[in-house]
Amino acid sequence: MFAIIITWIGAVLGITVLLVMAFGAFVLDFEDALADRRRKRRLDPVGVESPTAVP
Repeated sequence: MFAIIITWIGAVLGITVLLVMAFGAFVLDFEDALADRRRKRRLDPVGVESPTAVP
């Protein structure tokens, strides 16, 4: 009985670790995509208002 409980606890912990690793990779990819957008927006002067802009 004790072995079965320990097995289930190990399985749940293993699945939890895998889900946390997958979520961490998703967060890093999302953060990287946001950083790329910020970097691209900084280099792209199209959206910047300037005094010489013609409407």
